[in-house]
Amino acid sequence: MAKSGSSKNTKNKALHSKLMERKKNKARKEKDKNKALKKDMARKFQEQLKVKQQ
Repeated sequence: MAKSGSSKNTKNKALHSKLMERKKNKARKEKDKNKALKKDMARKFQEQLKVKQQ
């Protein structure tokens, strides 16, 4: 006979999924932030090279 009441793992699975999404989003934000910083640094470096060549 089937168990009455709530399903066995739905609450834990929902919480786990939520936490894993937060973790992935945090990592993605950090990666994008670092990528933007590197891009900005490269742009500034290129500008400095142009100024020195002139």
